[in-house]
Amino acid sequence: MAASPPSPTTTDPAPPRRRSRTGATIFWSVLALILVVSLLGGEDEPSDAGRAPHAAPAAAASASPPARPLGKHLPRSRPTRLLIPDISVDAPFTALAIGRSGQLQPPPADDTNLVGWYAKGVAPGQAGTSIIAGHVDTATSAAVFADLGELDKGDRFHVLRADRRRATFVVDSVETFDKDRFPNDRVYADTPRAQVRLITCAGDYDRRVKDYTANLVVFAHLI
Repeated sequence: MAASPPSPTTTDPAPPRRRSRTGATIFWSVLALILVVSLLGGEDEPSDAGRAPHAAPAAAASASPPARPLGKHLPRSRPTRLLIPDISVDAPFTALAIGRSGQLQPPPADDTNLVGWYAKGVAPGQAGTSIIAGHVDTATSAAVFADLGELDKGDRFHVLRADRRRATFVVDSVETFDKDRFPNDRVYADTPRAQVRLITCAGDYDRRVKDYTANLVVFAHLI
């Protein structure tokens, strides 16, 4: 089981200084060896709340990015709220960390209106690939990303940040991947542009392995 996720009320750690792009490349290469995005596991099947958390595919190492950011981007700042008007999402953020198991801890399953971001990675709006995870459902009800698959290319969503800026993203694509054919490089690879991945569970629930068969990923970029 993944270690217990951080409490939503826990104060996020101070943001680290911006590393060089070379440092970022090393970071993502190391992360590729340990990061398993355990999004949304543990309580997704209402009739099977006691199972171990499931995991999305491991992140893969990326090729070396350009030496400097490209396109529109913002300085690092902690996200505070995710707004997706088209599917009525208005949810606070909690910081997620990698637990002792090597898995990214999921958001607490007892709060259906909460999203998490990998706090040691890229912040939404910052140049690079920011990872935002949310439950599709819990043991008792639908959760924050229940309707994530309803988004279409061109839809917009917003991230409110601690620096009081509002980062707006446009959806590039909404895709579902079987877990045994998950495109790690495409989803997790670093990028010189400010991009976001919204990730949740999808597909059928496999009672034998106590896991969903797929992951849904929203690809988006800052505008």
